[in-house]
Amino acid sequence: MSAPIRVLIADDHAVVRGGLSALLTAAGFEVVGAAADGADAVRLVEELAPDLVLMDLSMPVLDGIEATRQILAGDSPSRIVALTSFAERDRVLAAIGAGCWGYLLKDSEPDELIRSIRAAASGGAPFDPRVAGVLLEALGTPPTTAGLTPREREVLQLVAGGRSNKEIARALGISEKTVKAHMTSIFHRLGVDDRTQAALSAREHGLP
Repeated sequence: MSAPIRVLIADDHAVVRGGLSALLTAAGFEVVGAAADGADAVRLVEELAPDLVLMDLSMPVLDGIEATRQILAGDSPSRIVALTSFAERDRVLAAIGAGCWGYLLKDSEPDELIRSIRAAASGGAPFDPRVAGVLLEALGTPPTTAGLTPREREVLQLVAGGRSNKEIARALGISEKTVKAHMTSIFHRLGVDDRTQAALSAREHGLP
């Protein structure tokens, strides 16, 4: 039997922390801690090394975006998913730019929220459909993927599935250096700047 997914909740509202903790525990997750502000989240991630962090963006002392930057700057392996009430363009882009693995909204149905959190823990990059729409609008209509080579399309499909460079290299039997070279070419051909934009472009054009 696999070990439960270890989750840290970061939210400044006690009722939200308690509700999320109960929901996740009932679904089989292990809630290892809860932070009431961004600075506390940074400290607890370093101390507890959770698999996943559910990060509110509006918190005192240190907001969720800066807390995400600080956590990832320390090379933490924890995946951070924004869980907030806001889907404004600037906030979404700032969270993704800081390194959030996904972006979910608090008014989601509980079952959908659980599915999205499980997807993040297993390597997916979950975005609430409303957030995905904001991102696609912000990025504009992405260029077609038709100009990619067959190998680049394989790499892009795996990126869209949330795979890391190491995982892609293992899946395709190539070196990480070769994966990075393919990624550089993909970014150039698609006119994007990062993996999130590339993955969104792939999904927009029907790549699984």
